[in-house]
Amino acid sequence: MAKEFSMSYSILITVISFFLASTLVRGIEGTIGVNYGTVANNLPPPAQVAHFLLESTVINRVRLFDSNSDILKAFAHTGIAVTVTVPNDQIPRLTKLNFAQQWVEDNIQPHTPATNIVRILIGNEVISTANKLLIGSLVPAMQTLHAALVAASLDRRIQVSTPHSLGILSNSSPPSTGKFRQGYDTHVLKPLLSFLRATNSPFMVNPYPFFGCSLDTLDYALFRPNAGVFDENTELLYTNMLDAQLDAVFSAMKFLGFNDLEIVIAETGWPSMGDSTQVGVDAKSAAEYNGNIMRHVISGAGTPLMPNRTFETYIFALFNENLKPGPACERNFGLFRPDMTPVYDIGILRATASSSIPNNPIPVPTAAPVNPTPMSKGKQWCLPKTGADENALQRNIDYVCGLDLDCGPVQEDGVCFLPNTVRAHAAFVMNAYYQSTEKNEYDCDFEQTGAITDVDPSYGKCQY
Repeated sequence: MAKEFSMSYSILITVISFFLASTLVRGIEGTIGVNYGTVANNLPPPAQVAHFLLESTVINRVRLFDSNSDILKAFAHTGIAVTVTVPNDQIPRLTKLNFAQQWVEDNIQPHTPATNIVRILIGNEVISTANKLLIGSLVPAMQTLHAALVAASLDRRIQVSTPHSLGILSNSSPPSTGKFRQGYDTHVLKPLLSFLRATNSPFMVNPYPFFGCSLDTLDYALFRPNAGVFDENTELLYTNMLDAQLDAVFSAMKFLGFNDLEIVIAETGWPSMGDSTQVGVDAKSAAEYNGNIMRHVISGAGTPLMPNRTFETYIFALFNENLKPGPACERNFGLFRPDMTPVYDIGILRATASSSIPNNPIPVPTAAPVNPTPMSKGKQWCLPKTGADENALQRNIDYVCGLDLDCGPVQEDGVCFLPNTVRAHAAFVMNAYYQSTEKNEYDCDFEQTGAITDVDPSYGKCQY
């Protein structure tokens, strides 16, 4: 009998373990999303982006910063969960029911259910603007938009929320003492939290350890081994900054009586390039942070004050955006370049796209500097210039492959076929030609579309 019980128990444990493992694997795709920003003039068409996310990545959630009709059409029939945003400047008008109903009719109803719109965000970091009109209109606008969704029978399909910066906290250290700013806590955030509870919607925050760390706390921010930070009130040890930030938000919510609400990470990320004065701004650090946070939020470990839970998380951002104002880091938060080559690998590309992943989390240059300064020694490579016309690059491909040079690696099933873009294929082909010559500067001219670099563009099995 004991033996039978032991066998049954072993089988039960195996089944449970398999179930948990499969649940966590599904969680990878179910809880990791990406912010799809468009402040750039070199991004691929939305239809191409939607196809790329669906076919080549495990990402199945996207957050938009507007309700762009072309993008919403592109995501139709993909099943990808889409979150749209009402811009801050429209919030006061949204407090009127007729405007809210018209907004839903114009921006949501033409696209649902073909496009899987799951959430509408009212503005972004509204309280941090300190604009009294916007802040005073925030909760009424959320309530009115929800009423418009009810009238359109979309309230069970689409949630309403708004993301906050950590500037809403007056205190965050230690995490157990987290509180919302006085004045905003009872007059804005308490009614906002009440609305979220009543509509079964999440409280959304934008935690960025990158902006809160220094040289001394870099390991703590990047999930590297560190001594940790001890909260004497709870006697809990924090080994990473993100957990501390999330628990400070949780403590503030708990203080107002709303510790039962789900918390969603609407934005978080780390830049791969920036100014020399900034700490930890490189591709290796960006890969560490984004890779570690992806594993952490789906692991089920939770945080010290919120154990045994996962977090729906949106990494900022999908692409590097070349027109964003501010310091250089603002233009380099992307997981991918505009030609959809990865800036570094964090494991979000599917196996079918694995040959496009670099072995190491180092930027994969698909374009060379416009005015390069080649090293006097060592190997050099020829790549397309930034902004080179795709038609010209296609002519380069046709020309080189017509010379009987080996273009097999960029043909279907070749080790350099993915990413399947003109720029990526041109990079390999132009360099193959350059390497076959005496490597003079003019051998990389290609009618002024090529430039020499001393950074090895090889990635995965694709060797230049």
